[in-house]
Amino acid sequence: MTLQDLGRVHVVGIGGAGMSGIARILASRGVQVSGCDAKDSRRLAALSAVGIDTMIGHDPDHLDEIDTLILSTAIPAKNPERAEASRLGKRVMNRAEALTAIMSGFTGVAVTGTHGKTTTTSMLTVALQHAGADPSFAIGSELNESGANAHLGTGSLFIAEADESDGAFLQLNPSIAIVTNIEADHLDYWGTFEAIEQAFLDFALGIKQRDGFLVVCLDDPGAARLIGAARSAGVDIRSYGESSDADFHMVDVQPSSQGWSFNTAHQGVRLGQVQLQVFGHHNALNAQAALVAMIGMGYTAQQGIDGLRKFSGTRRRFDFKGEAGGIRVYDDYAHHPTEITATLRAARELLGEGQLIVAFQAHHYYRTALFSKEFGAALGLADKVVVLEVFAPGEEPIPGASGQTMAANVPLAADCVIFEPSWSAVAQDLIRDACSGDIIMTLGAGDIGLIAVEVVERLQEREPGRQHE
Repeated sequence: MTLQDLGRVHVVGIGGAGMSGIARILASRGVQVSGCDAKDSRRLAALSAVGIDTMIGHDPDHLDEIDTLILSTAIPAKNPERAEASRLGKRVMNRAEALTAIMSGFTGVAVTGTHGKTTTTSMLTVALQHAGADPSFAIGSELNESGANAHLGTGSLFIAEADESDGAFLQLNPSIAIVTNIEADHLDYWGTFEAIEQAFLDFALGIKQRDGFLVVCLDDPGAARLIGAARSAGVDIRSYGESSDADFHMVDVQPSSQGWSFNTAHQGVRLGQVQLQVFGHHNALNAQAALVAMIGMGYTAQQGIDGLRKFSGTRRRFDFKGEAGGIRVYDDYAHHPTEITATLRAARELLGEGQLIVAFQAHHYYRTALFSKEFGAALGLADKVVVLEVFAPGEEPIPGASGQTMAANVPLAADCVIFEPSWSAVAQDLIRDACSGDIIMTLGAGDIGLIAVEVVERLQEREPGRQHE
């Protein structure tokens, strides 16, 4: 299907990270685009500024003049626009189908994995830009450098964050791909971890059919199993990581005052030291994945190294929101125990002698039920924790899958853990005992980042310079 076949397009949930990027690129390629979302947002304002007709609320009348409806799998069948499109026989596409149509004619590069997709896609995009390329891209968050999550470039490459949560990544047709890790998640869709592993193998076999190559982290157990199975099937694998068996072996990895740095040994030769502007051991691995992919595309190691040095982060990934009274405030999208562990370890690299104070809101009842103890253990890396109720709009509650249960699993003293069911009370809970030198973080996949902004405002209003006794 060509873009011309789409006709006039309407995007349901256009304010979402992925859907807003789809809309932006479609409009850049000359498609007439409109869209709606449940509430107003900065993304809707940005789309309106480039000529896309945006609307608040869902209404069947939005479909009167359109040919194709694009929606995410999160949009339920009872959504009035989705239901009306089915009744009228309009073409309905999911995000992956739309992205596949957009990527037609480009050399596709997909970044997937349970964790790290957004950051790795962003690192690769920024590094390619600094190497002189102008790739098109669609990412799940905005780049700090440009403020955009999507762009129609002039080059032949299209870099896409590929979502595995609902199998959508299997609909893409990349020639080059990165797999950061494979863990048990999104089991509401996949059912079993074995089904997830098979899906990643199917993804790898698609790369083989297109005579491409796959970059995979050997340090991760799930990804390591993929390497073995995919290589046995004839897939061109380029492995990376700290494992001495990796094709691209990470060495001299260490944190610094600027961020993590590392070197890469390949076939007995050290390629050069990468100095990142971002913190966290996991981000060193993400950067190495981008470097290995660039080398596979024909860029020099030095071009990749220089480009990665320029990467300064993305929105909602260790996102600095402000400082007041010597207290730094960050927001992060971490919503799985592995992600929370990595994020809080990175925060401790910056902390010094202060306290790490964290608010977390879980996303989905099924994930909370599966990992309640693991969430508690991960949050135990903080000094003080505020746990909100689970964010699960439209879902049926699962007994025991609650914020209160999770809070009870945090292995800290009782006076260091608060279950806070009231959204409006969280900011005050976070700043109550905060002193100069502390770090406050909000974590979660919902709207919890709004609390980080409120925390900064409240700290600015508070008397300055409070110190730990």
